[in-house]
Amino acid sequence: MHLGGHDPALTGHFIAALDEAIAGVTELFLLGDLFEAWTGDDTADPAAEALADALARLADTGVRTRVLRGNRDFLLGCQPSPPAVAPYPRRARFELCDEPLVLEAFGRRIAVCHGDALCTDDLEYQRFRAASREAAWQDAFLAHPLDERERLARGYRDASEASKQAKAGFLMDANPGAVDWLMDAAGADLLVHGHTHRPAIHHWQHAGRQRERWVLPDWTLEPRRGGFLRIDASGWSRLGDW
Repeated sequence: MHLGGHDPALTGHFIAALDEAIAGVTELFLLGDLFEAWTGDDTADPAAEALADALARLADTGVRTRVLRGNRDFLLGCQPSPPAVAPYPRRARFELCDEPLVLEAFGRRIAVCHGDALCTDDLEYQRFRAASREAAWQDAFLAHPLDERERLARGYRDASEASKQAKAGFLMDANPGAVDWLMDAAGADLLVHGHTHRPAIHHWQHAGRQRERWVLPDWTLEPRRGGFLRIDASGWSRLGDW
């Protein structure tokens, strides 16, 4: 979703779309990059508070929400010590899960992940990803005051966007071998992820079995794009603007 103070209209649009799509839903999965950047749970971002309120309202109605970290918000659930505020997952009343998350739903075994770990051809990004998931890196980052963390995050984001301009497109897409490795490890023949901003449904054969991969869309207003994947007893359906 890449929500944040940079685009209040997108936050309002996403929450309205979620409220419309949620009818009859018992479980909600958000697959990372909820926010454009996340510099710690002490972040003061109106978009984060609006989403927390929306998810808490869903929890009041009995909806169970599970969230994966993305490449923009891998610090969800983290803040400097001693903590200044309640953890964001507690305030928003969702469960923060490690990936891949493996589900059994309506007779299907499904692996769910954010998707950035599948882009194994982008060695530069994978090195940063590995370093930034280490406790020492995160402790050092969180030791900075909030305004300095926000400045650093803008720098990382700007450098990432500049780097993309010089990279071949395949580097920023899921590597087929990495996809099959994850699905083998999960014992799943169906994978759902986001990250690449390349919504699609892929079908192929692997070791004599049919496999399927659903890539979710990102959320933008210009052009209008964004949607949900709904799974129920009647099957799989796409909601919104794919």
